[in-house]
Amino acid sequence: MADALHFTGNEQADALLAQEPLALLIGFALDQQVPVQTAFSGPLKLKQRFGTLDAHEIATADPAKLEQHFREKPAIHRFPGSMAKRVQELAAVVEDEYGGNAERVWTDATDGADLRRRLESLPGFGKMKVTSLGAVLAKRFDVAAAQELVPNHPTLGDVDSPQALEDYQAKKRAHKAEMRARRQR
Repeated sequence: MADALHFTGNEQADALLAQEPLALLIGFALDQQVPVQTAFSGPLKLKQRFGTLDAHEIATADPAKLEQHFREKPAIHRFPGSMAKRVQELAAVVEDEYGGNAERVWTDATDGADLRRRLESLPGFGKMKVTSLGAVLAKRFDVAAAQELVPNHPTLGDVDSPQALEDYQAKKRAHKAEMRARRQR
């Protein structure tokens, strides 16, 4: 089991991702159109500003007040309004379907197919996020049901140090550049 996930460069934020399952889910929910470090620093910022990462508290919060926490400088995400809404929706799913315990998303999964369905049902979780989170769960937390979700290309699941994060991001940039070049041909 990981003591920290080296996604942010901030020891406190990295430890929170490993220690609080909802923080990990929120980080993945925020991992859209911002650098990895920004997305996965979001759960710590939210906890500091909101006071908790309790699914029930987030799910039942006044949406305007929650959005205000996202907008506070520095903003948690470049799209604070839509991401505050997404995180609130995510917390509501965790509260309603998993009794507020985010870890149950994967610990209650009967197999890889069940885990994939559970992850895909989370707000903002498409195929790429599902495989990336699956890789993190398999490689960093030894979640057996996640093993079959691991793709055959590098993901955040391969990041086990600050240097590995840099390497992963360099490979991701190169892959995106290659894909753009292919489309332009």
